Amino acid sequence: METLLPLLFALGIGFSHAFEADHLVAIMNIVTNRNKTKVALKDGIYWGLGHTTTVFVIGAIFILSKLIVNESFFGYLEGLVGVTLIILGVFRLRKLFTKTKYSEDVKAHSGHKLAYGVGLIHGLAGSGAVIIIAMTEIKQPLSELFYLLSFGLGSIVGMLIAATIFSLPFSKQLFKSGKLQAGMVVFSSLLCLAYGGYMVYGIV
Repeated sequence: METLLPLLFALGIGFSHAFEADHLVAIMNIVTNRNKTKVALKDGIYWGLGHTTTVFVIGAIFILSKLIVNESFFGYLEGLVGVTLIILGVFRLRKLFTKTKYSEDVKAHSGHKLAYGVGLIHGLAGSGAVIIIAMTEIKQPLSELFYLLSFGLGSIVGMLIAATIFSLPFSKQLFKSGKLQAGMVVFSSLLCLAYGGYMVYGIV
């Protein structure tokens, strides 16, 4: 029971972590390019896998090497996430206005890679607090690693749900207007630029 409770706690924290503003802004911008909820759902899974990969790798390094975690270091990584949101917004706007045609399979595959990459970078900023909690509250390395995995699983489930919710208006059945979808792409991209700039400004 003493081991189970921290793991369940990590699962819940990971789930709620997926719904933080910077994560939602990023995944909304990615799924506005979808017209199938199933594909958007995979975007959410890939984002969560990328996030979990970074958190687990960095956490394992700190835990197994017993390095001292400097909280201020992880604070600066928030700025990197902000830069990523800005780049994502510019990238989506550029793709929208260049109107390059891709097959659905190519679009899906490239979108999944983008979601995974964005998740990787978001994991850098999100890893600090999780690692600190794991190292201060749990004294056994193996249990600490399972804590990180439970957090990652929770974030995957949370982002899967978020991606599904955001994608519903863009399904073929509910969203048949190309102009309206383009408008939402512009809106979500501008939101990325604004929130990313806000994050960078907060660090600088």
